[in-house]
Amino acid sequence: MTRPDVKVHVSSVRGSQMAAKVGGKFEVGGHEFRFTAIAFGRIGGQNVGAKLSAETERRLAALGHDPDEVVMELQARLVRGEITVPEGLKKESFADG
Repeated sequence: MTRPDVKVHVSSVRGSQMAAKVGGKFEVGGHEFRFTAIAFGRIGGQNVGAKLSAETERRLAALGHDPDEVVMELQARLVRGEITVPEGLKKESFADG
């Protein structure tokens, strides 16, 4: 099975470099969805746990995507710092890489 192509845009980060709540949107298959995540030990660091709403999971499944695979790829991109951020939010303040 191929990994889904997920593009991640972080719009908000609240907390510290040790633990932060992250919010934003991701795109997969030309469709946009919201996510929230908790980043422990910085994005690009130790761990990120992303959460999708039940509605987002249903929409992903209806589009033929495995929601669990999408979440794993979303988390991996957050951990690797493969994200975009809005002007004024410095990726380096919370993301390695």
